[in-house]
Amino acid sequence: MMSAASWPSEAPRSAPVRQRSQGSVRVTAAASGGRTHLEGLAESGSLRARMPRVSDGVEAVLVNTAGGVACGDYFSISAEAGEGARLTLATPAAEKVYRSDGAVSRIDVHLTAQAGAVLHWLPQETILFDEARLARSYLVELAPDARFLSFEAVVCGRAARGEAMAGGLVSDQWRVRRGGELVYADAFRLAGPISSLLARPAIARGAAAFATCLYVAPDAESRLEEARDLLAGATCEAGASAWNGLLVVRWLAADIETLRRDARHAPRVGLLSRTS
Repeated sequence: MMSAASWPSEAPRSAPVRQRSQGSVRVTAAASGGRTHLEGLAESGSLRARMPRVSDGVEAVLVNTAGGVACGDYFSISAEAGEGARLTLATPAAEKVYRSDGAVSRIDVHLTAQAGAVLHWLPQETILFDEARLARSYLVELAPDARFLSFEAVVCGRAARGEAMAGGLVSDQWRVRRGGELVYADAFRLAGPISSLLARPAIARGAAAFATCLYVAPDAESRLEEARDLLAGATCEAGASAWNGLLVVRWLAADIETLRRDARHAPRVGLLSRTS
């Protein structure tokens, strides 16, 4: 039998504390004299906002200086477009979510658009590595006449490296309120053998990349045929529907290249260029 002893003066050793990335950004934009200006910016941790010069409105490019999202990281993003203001939030590159040892990384997003404001949420795609674990929540609060456009894309695995997302967790929870009333609720969650689940015909029929474009505005329903026309040449599965002042477009693709090609026109050229 083997045993180990330590000197009485030695404190018991504890497991090393893991380093977790945390960060938050809050951006506010206001309008005066027919122009939009940056009213406030607060940053902390490894999340930063860069403000490029644009001719119309305010654009905030969100940068994760940690280089990605790993097990147990937490990020908070808050943005508000004041009355009559135009605010766009974007990212400079795809966000990578790395393999986790079990801890779930969380991202909370809170977006607000006051009367007559235009708010765009247009990040690059999120790439989930095998065994990544990510939970995101989105709360969007809009005035009755505000306009909101979002485009979110998710890729499970890294096809270029031959890596499927055999396991992990991905959860996206969306809530949109207009005039204080809940008008859109969308919950997406996959846990466990992700690639096997995506292979099921009732879930994704083998697609590993998917995206959603959401447009909330007084004219959203009238744009349905325009959106469907933009989807006419898509090589992946895609569809659009509109109701109650909302327009939703979804894509399912085998890989990110197909998704980018088929989805690029709807949010960034068609709807985006004409929201005003």
